[in-house]
Amino acid sequence: MSKKKLKVLGVVLAFLFCFPLHFLYDKFPNFITSIFAPVNESIWEHMKILFGSILLAGVIQKIIVVKKKLDYDNICFSNFIGAISSIPIFLSMFLPIYSIIGENFPLTIFIMFISIVVAEIIAYIIMNKDNLHLENVTIILVIIVYTIFTILSYYPIKAGIFIDPISKTCGIANEKV
Repeated sequence: MSKKKLKVLGVVLAFLFCFPLHFLYDKFPNFITSIFAPVNESIWEHMKILFGSILLAGVIQKIIVVKKKLDYDNICFSNFIGAISSIPIFLSMFLPIYSIIGENFPLTIFIMFISIVVAEIIAYIIMNKDNLHLENVTIILVIIVYTIFTILSYYPIKAGIFIDPISKTCGIANEKV
């Protein structure tokens, strides 16, 4: 499988993973699911969906690379960079539109898809870099990001993208703002 086909598969998988991740905490409300899935409808909590879906697609890509014995370097690290870069990519498109027209579900889904495509392109570029040797630090970086997500789910900033627009609350404790 070529690197391009692998990244196209990554786009499809990441986009499909967004939907179950969105409802994971609602179906199974516990500490573990609160780490990986949104605990409310705030914009910030939904960044877990974007980040996590790209990482999950990356895990499948890594499994394919290992099973097919492909000599692709930097697959884990490149997917991490793609996943983390998807957050500012999404926010830079979504926030201006949201401030003008408010929530528009089809448009939000489209922006999410575009963010995934751009993230996978970034991951593809990094995957093609030689001698990065950063695969071993990827798990540490993922743990750091999910630690930040978890802290901000339990101790959110009571402003802006952290506020659930429906309930006007923040975080898992649903504290009113």
